[in-house]
Amino acid sequence: MELKRIWNPPNPYLTEHRELLGEPPVAELEVYEDQSKSILSRNDSPDLGFRWSVNPYRGCFHACGYCVSGDTPILMGNGHTKPMADVQVGDAVYGTILRGAYRQGRYRYLVKTKVLAHWATVKPAYRVTLEDGTALITSADHRFLTHRGWKYVTGAEWGRARRPHLTLKNKLIGTGRFTTPPQEDREYQQGYVCGIIRGDGLLASYNYDGRRRARETLHQFRLALIDTEALQRAQTYLSTFEVPTKQFVFQRAKAGYHPMYAIRAQVRLHVARVEHLIQWPIAATPSWRKGFLAGIFDAEGSYSRGILRLYNTNPDIIDAITDTFRRFGFDYAIEIRPGDNKPVSVVRLRGGIVEHLRFFLTVNPAITRKMDIAGQAIKNQARLRVTAIEPLGLSVPMFDMTTGTGDFIANGVVSHNCYARPTHEYFGLGAGTDFERKIFVKPRAPQLLEEAFRHPSWKGERVMFSGVTDCYQPLEAAWKLTQGCLEICLKYRNPVSIVTKSLLVRRDVDVLQALASEADCSVSLSIPFLDERITRIIEPGAPTIRKRFETMRLLAEAGIPVGIGVAPIIPGLNDPDIPGLLKEAKRCGAQFAFKTLLRLPGSVKAVFFHRLKEQLPLVGEKIEHRIREVRGGRLYDSRFGHRHHGEGEYWDLVEQTWEVWTHRLGFNQEEEDEEPEVSTFRRPPDCAPQLEFSWKK
Repeated sequence: MELKRIWNPPNPYLTEHRELLGEPPVAELEVYEDQSKSILSRNDSPDLGFRWSVNPYRGCFHACGYCVSGDTPILMGNGHTKPMADVQVGDAVYGTILRGAYRQGRYRYLVKTKVLAHWATVKPAYRVTLEDGTALITSADHRFLTHRGWKYVTGAEWGRARRPHLTLKNKLIGTGRFTTPPQEDREYQQGYVCGIIRGDGLLASYNYDGRRRARETLHQFRLALIDTEALQRAQTYLSTFEVPTKQFVFQRAKAGYHPMYAIRAQVRLHVARVEHLIQWPIAATPSWRKGFLAGIFDAEGSYSRGILRLYNTNPDIIDAITDTFRRFGFDYAIEIRPGDNKPVSVVRLRGGIVEHLRFFLTVNPAITRKMDIAGQAIKNQARLRVTAIEPLGLSVPMFDMTTGTGDFIANGVVSHNCYARPTHEYFGLGAGTDFERKIFVKPRAPQLLEEAFRHPSWKGERVMFSGVTDCYQPLEAAWKLTQGCLEICLKYRNPVSIVTKSLLVRRDVDVLQALASEADCSVSLSIPFLDERITRIIEPGAPTIRKRFETMRLLAEAGIPVGIGVAPIIPGLNDPDIPGLLKEAKRCGAQFAFKTLLRLPGSVKAVFFHRLKEQLPLVGEKIEHRIREVRGGRLYDSRFGHRHHGEGEYWDLVEQTWEVWTHRLGFNQEEEDEEPEVSTFRRPPDCAPQLEFSWKK
């Protein structure tokens, strides 16, 4: 095994980057088990010629070297909002999951999820305006969930820019525009104190026979709660009104009961100030009303199973609640329930999750457990039809993040995360030697694939091995995950395509032969160089060119459709190799060929140029110049439809060379008269369709 010294570019998703002092240690192979619950990955990019892929591994021993504006409010896991720019890795936010199918269609359910990565960039800005007045400042490449699926902000109906994109007929999925949180001014603070003390406080004066005089009066204010968040807020607000209080344990924890804490004041002047603070105002301001609702909800409110209620026996308090609801446009119903001494009035807020979330953001209660909306379904009640999509004509700082669910809630709408070296960074690893020596394996890959095939919705589409990492890692010799997945494909006669550099594909000739006969199967050998010296530099862990061509010949002789992938094409380095590579591939029995332009997303560019600087210092500057020339002055073009193709005169020469030699050698001729593919997929008689299963999209 080749020894490699540890080197990783700075991980943009970590708050710290540690530099090694002295000579870095050797990067040893490490294997991690990935307990994913799905194996099929869906591709939405028009750059790739496949829709579904299987990735039994993450990371590659071969060692081949999107966004919204920062002030967009993000719904956090505590029920409050935070500007996108202030979100941090590790924060809990709300995302969504699909769970179950109903006659009305699939609902998305809110769940709490962790922020795995967060980063910034500068992109041209667009403003997306919705029917409810929401204005979203975002980039053209950001995706929002609509009633017709995920869509980009901009795109086209045809050509290289073709992709699903927003139109004025689309309706976004979400809860509606976030209400601006209240300002905690003195009016709000007084309203909060009034609500929480009237709801759950004790305020009294007691006369009794004293020791020092005939009669004495004891003045007492006390507020006892289980939730210290509300207690601390009340204590802080009271201190601003010059009412100092002391905190103490009111009731210790015991079986079946949580501990309860309290604050109190016993000085006559301080108790008198509390009595003044909780008086009903002559003319309540909106700020006071918001504070009052927050206080009474913390004291006497509940939120459970998607129902928000406020309880009290005092008619004056019920009147204050309902009057404030009407003024803020909330719909409600009143229920009367029997109580121990007197009837209890219950004010129930109507309108589902949309109005419940508006309530929480409008009044800002302190108790976070009472604002837990996880498990609630988004039924698209909000007015979220797109009314305008406008370019702002300037580039601004944009932010994006990766979450555990793959999405997040940005100003009331469901937003998509922004994909094999950068994926390692999402897990706190590096895009350099970590990607090459820390390999994740999915031990249940064959079982997960069979579960997917048994699902009634699977129609037998072609599956690509693999969409991210070579499916024939050296670990495959022991784990046999790819082999197991191919046997499942044969069992169900599901079409398969494979792209690999590895010689290990030879082991599976028998199953590939059967697949080619029973269904449809093709194998592409990735061979981008003619010079073995260059191969050792750019692909240090991959097999030699000679052995890859030998593998191509062996597969062709076995009757397995085989082709060559000149991937990647590195302008200024291997584009002159195209004729020689295609001629040798034809000699070895290849039937088709494809090419892709070098991609340098994220930290990949740092890895690539680090290697060039170390191994090919004399041509590094020339290669960078050529890459920029075919990328319109950039090192990478992230637009879907542009990532695998270049532009300009130099790239036109590459295209002309490719077309001349593929036509001369007879590659890809069947594409000209290609007919729609008829699926050979069949479920074996003993495999009943599985009723409940979903794979990651």
